[in-house]
Amino acid sequence: MGAVMVSAGTVTASAQPVWPNPDPDPFYAAPADIGSKSNGDVLGVRPMPGLWFFPGAKVTLVKFRSTNSAGKPIAATTTVLTPLLHRADAPLLSFQHIINGLGTQCAISHGLYANDPNFIVPFAPALNVALQRGWSVALPDHLGPNSAYGAAKLGGKITLDGIRAAQRLPELSLGKSPVALSGYSGGGMATAWAAALAPKYAPELNIVGSAQGGVPMNLTTMGWAIGHNKHPAFGLGMAAVVGLEREYPDRLPMSSALNDRGIAAVNAIANSCTNDLLAKGVGHDLDEYAKDFVLANDPKAWAVADENSVELYDGVPETPIFEWHSPQDNVIPLDAIIKTNRRYCNAGVKVQAELYPTPDHLTAAELGIPSMLNWLDGRFRGVPAPSNC
Repeated sequence: MGAVMVSAGTVTASAQPVWPNPDPDPFYAAPADIGSKSNGDVLGVRPMPGLWFFPGAKVTLVKFRSTNSAGKPIAATTTVLTPLLHRADAPLLSFQHIINGLGTQCAISHGLYANDPNFIVPFAPALNVALQRGWSVALPDHLGPNSAYGAAKLGGKITLDGIRAAQRLPELSLGKSPVALSGYSGGGMATAWAAALAPKYAPELNIVGSAQGGVPMNLTTMGWAIGHNKHPAFGLGMAAVVGLEREYPDRLPMSSALNDRGIAAVNAIANSCTNDLLAKGVGHDLDEYAKDFVLANDPKAWAVADENSVELYDGVPETPIFEWHSPQDNVIPLDAIIKTNRRYCNAGVKVQAELYPTPDHLTAAELGIPSMLNWLDGRFRGVPAPSNC
């Protein structure tokens, strides 16, 4: 989802982010020598129990080296599903799940084993189709080790490094696999960023296509839209600010802009996942949480939102794009999607954009899944990508 940016006349650089509780599982910790590793290097492997909603699939948790927004090494994780009748170098789909959360337990590698319907519906049926077609599926924890919800550019890098790690792990037999990307909403942000960053960040990857739906492509415009007037998605927007402050503590001292009620609200959601975030945001808006009601333009703070807005990134994917959304969506800024698609088309990217009229953000995701899967299948089979630019 998107982000709401806070700036007030009293903002100072002394604020400290509200960090998530540390993950109690030592597997997720970064090794002492992580600085000597390269992006995508495998740091740890853990075979996981099978999942009833992915029957027959082998599950492997992979820890790998990535890089955060400050250029520092981090340990990240991806969960790889291997189909029952896996063939060496068969297609690999990196699916960036919707992860709306600030707690480490919200990551998909944990959520898959929590019997949480948010991680099973609506995408498990689509991923089972992928597995039945012989594709392996990678599910990265694209918010990173600090659950930096809203840090979409970070999510793109973690996605690409997770693909590298999966392909470098011999037992997964993916070394020469063609790769596709897919994701919706918050997962769509990580997907769109991965596609845009790949030519410079991971040019060696053989990415054949990127399917990205319901993407908040401009966090700045989205922030203004849902930060006021008690928007029903305000809880997610507030959470995105918390996550961005975690990723950019020196540039987005959000905590200094909050009054006592705002600080209490942030502490209350510091380890929350989707449903709790939405519930705690109902009936609230930014004005009641900001000091002095001064919502001025803090250039450093808004620059963070701009840097995580794929619409404003000057890079262009080198892979075909399938993009889908609802023209009635009241959560994401639709003009940003239209402008991004147009920019990609003008740069020669083959873009197939499809609309699914429904006022509900998540319903549009489900309506687009069949077309998404067929489009991905065409890319893996080497069929020329369609375009309605």
